[in-house]
Amino acid sequence: MAKIVILGSGGFGLALAIMAEHCGKHDVTVWSKFQSEIDDIRSHGEHVQKLPGVPISEKIAMTSDISCIRGCDMLVFGIPSSFVRSVAKEAEPYCDDHMVIVNTGKGLEEGSLKTLSEVILEEIPTKKMVVLSGPSHAEEVARCVPTTVVAASVNHDAAEYVQREFGNDFMRIYLNDDVKGCEIGGALKNIIALCVGICDGLGYGDNTKAALMTRGIHEIARLGKAAGADPITFSGLTGIGDLIVTCTSMHSRNRRAGILIGQGVSPEEAVERVGTVEGYFCCKAAYDLAKRLGVELPITEQLNEVLFNGGDVRHALGALMNRPLIYEEI
Repeated sequence: MAKIVILGSGGFGLALAIMAEHCGKHDVTVWSKFQSEIDDIRSHGEHVQKLPGVPISEKIAMTSDISCIRGCDMLVFGIPSSFVRSVAKEAEPYCDDHMVIVNTGKGLEEGSLKTLSEVILEEIPTKKMVVLSGPSHAEEVARCVPTTVVAASVNHDAAEYVQREFGNDFMRIYLNDDVKGCEIGGALKNIIALCVGICDGLGYGDNTKAALMTRGIHEIARLGKAAGADPITFSGLTGIGDLIVTCTSMHSRNRRAGILIGQGVSPEEAVERVGTVEGYFCCKAAYDLAKRLGVELPITEQLNEVLFNGGDVRHALGALMNRPLIYEEI
């Protein structure tokens, strides 16, 4: 039996806890920084805002004491990107060399422009770092809807451990050693989903959505390659797979926030209404990283104008449609 500690009692952290507990072979603890959140979950028997209608078993331990990490076999980060570094610093004193550390967050750190596993490794040096990523809405993982994801690591044994311990009849896990590619794909697909949502909010159709998704994955792969990733990775689950699910589902907070923006709601208010919108926070970091690496990201650039410089959404789309005519780059 593996002792698993999941940092974060939001949707995905709880979904993983529920899934792991369903397997019947794990000792699962969920940590939240906020005791009030734990009390609310226990009182209702579910997370009313994030996973309504999904019961949280009493067998899943919940605590606000981060020392619960001590002695665990697997430590899973299931928290928003903007809090990863601070929580990693808080967790570090209780970590040891034997535990496998797993990041499930998707984003880039503003300022440093590092991927989230790089942020964690700066605070918790380990040779057993694994990224778990792919098309996996928490609302469906928690309900045991068949899902496929990727465990990415330079440490093959650590990735296999995650594959073995989390894999089950409704969670199929593939292995990959392109950590950078898997994280770039998971982070930047949120940007494209925001754009798709904006076009949905404007009342545009499937043609526009398909165009954004297709050119979007090309844009993601272009940045990924410049950052050292294998372009083939973006053809897989953490690239096109994650992009499809995030751009087409109403489970996607990025798409929902985009719809509001397309309907005329300010970006700031849209984020406040929807909650954590990783694409909003990732957009500027991706734009800055592209400038650092000398890569052109037209979709990301236009979204950056809309989100942070008061740009008009229709003007942004017009700017994309009227770029110089070229051959299609594949």
